[in-house]
Amino acid sequence: MNSIYRGEISTPGGRALAWIDALLVDHAVFRLIWSNFAAVVPGRLYRCNHPTPARLAALTRRYGLKTLINLRGRTGNGSDALTRSAACELGLDFIDAPLESRGAPQRERILRLCDIYRQMRAPALLHCKSGADRAGLAAGLFVLLNGGTAREALAQLSLRFGHIRQARTGVLDAFFHHYAREAEGRKPFLDWVREDYDRAALQREFHANGLASFINDWVLVHE
Repeated sequence: MNSIYRGEISTPGGRALAWIDALLVDHAVFRLIWSNFAAVVPGRLYRCNHPTPARLAALTRRYGLKTLINLRGRTGNGSDALTRSAACELGLDFIDAPLESRGAPQRERILRLCDIYRQMRAPALLHCKSGADRAGLAAGLFVLLNGGTAREALAQLSLRFGHIRQARTGVLDAFFHHYAREAEGRKPFLDWVREDYDRAALQREFHANGLASFINDWVLVHE
């Protein structure tokens, strides 16, 4: 189903429609009780699924958040509108940094997110829809940028967060494995991304399990 949100939340009716769209079309009804929250590096970066306004306010108070990083990009739906409004009211820096979950990571998007990490006000919270795949990739990138290993980065893509590596989303795991095999310990991660990373080759080499992809895409409805 497409979004039923009509682009404004300044009126009671518009805000109510944004909530209906968020809860029923964007599946935020499940996120009322499930946050998929975790610390990536305590005091610096946290991750979760798409936060409701109330949860965003609670996390901001508890962890002193300064920045919210939206890995979904501008979706134009009710969830997006409500979160942008809440971030503004809370005084958070709101940054769009869209990533994809079913294709090999794009070089330009990786480099842009790494620049965001260097310049953002911390602590920051990053989110995608479910907090499983794009959030795992983004968290793994932060781990690598801060001296971690590819193995430690891969821990951010785990079943604990709802990530299924056998599905099409497993191409994100393959990205970190690709770096570990080609350059880890011999070349800095960002230099490898800029100079050697072959997105097309990674996409060709990766093969997903059809059943796992069906479960991930249509049963769990991961975006």
